[in-house]
Amino acid sequence: MTLATAIASGDLTQLPSRRDEDWRWTDLRGLLRVLPPVAGQPEVTAAGPFAALGGELFLVPNGFVEGFTHIEAEAGLDAVAQLRFVAADAASIATTVLVAVRAGATLTLFESYEALADGAVSAITLDIEIAEGGRLERIVLAADGAESVTVSTATVRLAPGASFSQTLLTSGARRQRIETQVAHPGQGASVRLDGVYLLRDQRHADLTTVVTHSGRDGTTSQLTKGVVRDQARGVFQGRIVVEQGADGTEARMGHHALILSDKAEVDAKPELLIFADDVQCAHGNTIGALDEAAIFYARQRGMPESVARAMLTEAFVGEVVDRIDHEGARDVARAWVSAQLGTAA
Repeated sequence: MTLATAIASGDLTQLPSRRDEDWRWTDLRGLLRVLPPVAGQPEVTAAGPFAALGGELFLVPNGFVEGFTHIEAEAGLDAVAQLRFVAADAASIATTVLVAVRAGATLTLFESYEALADGAVSAITLDIEIAEGGRLERIVLAADGAESVTVSTATVRLAPGASFSQTLLTSGARRQRIETQVAHPGQGASVRLDGVYLLRDQRHADLTTVVTHSGRDGTTSQLTKGVVRDQARGVFQGRIVVEQGADGTEARMGHHALILSDKAEVDAKPELLIFADDVQCAHGNTIGALDEAAIFYARQRGMPESVARAMLTEAFVGEVVDRIDHEGARDVARAWVSAQLGTAA
């Protein structure tokens, strides 16, 4: 049961619900009573958030794939691509994009979710394959509308020696789920999965990841940080599976969140499922508030309390932003964080 099948069939019973364990905190069946109509293909003239960073543009307005069948980094070459999912109408949107990184190639993928109109219901699927020795860095900025519903699912398959790095930045939506499933072969392959969610009002964001190590000597590093205020809700579900025979696996997962109001909520479920010997795996999870002693210290030196809180919050999520490899994308991410927290100059 998926949002995509519900849109394709018009059958709302195909929507996932809280009865599904992996969807218990992101109920769609109880939320959606009717699906909006499918809209036509619009013209999009506005620039995307990564426009200044260059690369080939792949535009997907209202789910219409314009002039391309897939995104590919050819063997041995470096490529940069901008993938823009634009909701130009309050419509039902379903689309699939294929991404291929050939042997020894490097691809930097700037991916954005943009709401030119609020109220869209979107099901986005990415099928990503990274060949031997290939490298992909995926930076995602999700700026959905406050009344929008978005489910983005990326399935990533790595070959031995491949590398996949990902950073998700989201401000949430009425319901939003960004899911990443990684088939990790071990054999020198490496994965970094990071995320930042900054939520206010009644926005909801669900960052779900599953990494399955099937071979020995693979690494995974994961760090997610979130901030919720007002009546917002953040969800983190991270699962790392180390299958039998995947000895030598090194996997680290961390999720840390700040709750800045009494009505905000964070639900976290980090999991390690280990069926192999000789592994180094750990996870950590913390949920709390800002350090009042640090705020007091800043106020004693003349800093207004609101400024002190914003700066401490920005420093809290800055650790994730600093892990982005691409310098230009780091700058975009820092500017986005500052805008969300109100610390931009």
